[in-house]
Amino acid sequence: MQVIRTNSDGLKHEFKVVVPAALLAEKVSSRLEEVGRNARIPGFRPGKVPMGILRKKYGQSVLGEVMEGAVSDATGQALSEHNLRPALQPKVEIVAFSEGADLEFTVAFEALPEVVVGDLGALKLEKPVTEVAEAEVDKMVETIAERRVKTEAAPKKYAAKTGDVVVIDFVGKVDGTAFDGGTAEKYSLKLGSGSFIPGFEDQLVGAKAGDERLVKVTFPAEYGSSDLAGKDAEFEVKVQEVQKPVPAKIDDEFAKEMGFDDLVGLKDAIRQQITSEYAGLSRSHLKRRLLDLLADSHHFAVPEGMVEVEFSAIWRQWEADKAADRTDPADEGKSEDELKAEYRAIAERRVRLGLVLSEVGRQNKLSITQDDINRAVMNEARRFPGQEHMVFQYYQKNAEALDSLRAPIFEEKVIDFIVEMAQVSEKTVPVEELQADPDARPAQAGTAGAKPKKKAAKKKAAAEPDAQD
Repeated sequence: MQVIRTNSDGLKHEFKVVVPAALLAEKVSSRLEEVGRNARIPGFRPGKVPMGILRKKYGQSVLGEVMEGAVSDATGQALSEHNLRPALQPKVEIVAFSEGADLEFTVAFEALPEVVVGDLGALKLEKPVTEVAEAEVDKMVETIAERRVKTEAAPKKYAAKTGDVVVIDFVGKVDGTAFDGGTAEKYSLKLGSGSFIPGFEDQLVGAKAGDERLVKVTFPAEYGSSDLAGKDAEFEVKVQEVQKPVPAKIDDEFAKEMGFDDLVGLKDAIRQQITSEYAGLSRSHLKRRLLDLLADSHHFAVPEGMVEVEFSAIWRQWEADKAADRTDPADEGKSEDELKAEYRAIAERRVRLGLVLSEVGRQNKLSITQDDINRAVMNEARRFPGQEHMVFQYYQKNAEALDSLRAPIFEEKVIDFIVEMAQVSEKTVPVEELQADPDARPAQAGTAGAKPKKKAAKKKAAAEPDAQD
């Protein structure tokens, strides 16, 4: 078998392969003999089927199998001899083939570039951190207390205010006729909640127990029921009772209702939760700054095919966002060509960063363990309280879904490794700065970072390379 390189242009390579007819015939005959040992053909015992019959029955399928093996062998030989790694699946084209003649084909592919990783120990990173203020813990406790507000019946002469609950009976009519779903008894409605048609709750402010009111409203044009959308309606409302909110008293008893021993225990749990959230935000900022540094310090050609695959995925997301009316205001006024150029630059950045992270992982023999996979599945399950078992089953039965976890796990593992190697200093910042979107910072010179307030596909693409283990 002859494997000759016919073209080498940057990362693009092409080879011409010639497999002699005699070698093909030899491999076909050898494979047919293997098939014949177990073939069951009426009138013949296994292993005793004449070659002519085997060739007639299995010849074409075996020839296809042999040709496929020749392509695989030739590709492997070309990669091994020239120390190349394909970026994507090689493209094979048959040039010439007929029965009894040599097989000629070409193998073309883009190779992965040689990535020279810089001195990771020389990287200097600043990690933003924030202390949890006691006032923030208190504020969270107050927020929880507000959500657990109880109500008590108000005196009969008490006039309902926004924030109070009115217990009402009502009958809704359009053109004097009651409509389905427009009638209820002893319905508890919190005034100011916005849970009813606009204008309904406002007309009950000031009502007292025993009052009867005629509430006139107009259904919104986009109302879910086409029979009611945009129509005027009247509701005959009788107020059975007005209830005033009773603020929860923040003390040890309140904490016990929440499942804690005392108020100190509740505050400690809240403090730990906020601390954990701050740690995640701090890592997000640190990761983004690290990726910016890597993008600035590594410059090499990337395979066009990989960029095209990445760009296509980003652009499909952009088109989906556009169809759902979720386009970024920053994209307004730009032509499609301008947007595509911008997103293609982001795709190239992602591919380059992915290759850098992949090379770091390869050089340092970082790998994904089963424990890593198990933890990732567990984290996914925690996102769906009460449905953990279903999540576990989903990943157990769906190998593709399980594989989709590998790239993010590997990326985080490499990021952790680089952070350990780098010179990291901490800087205390206001909580507002920590809570700001790390991908909303202006792009640094030489990077394809997201612009201020960029969202959806662009922001995600700029921040997260697709490292492969």
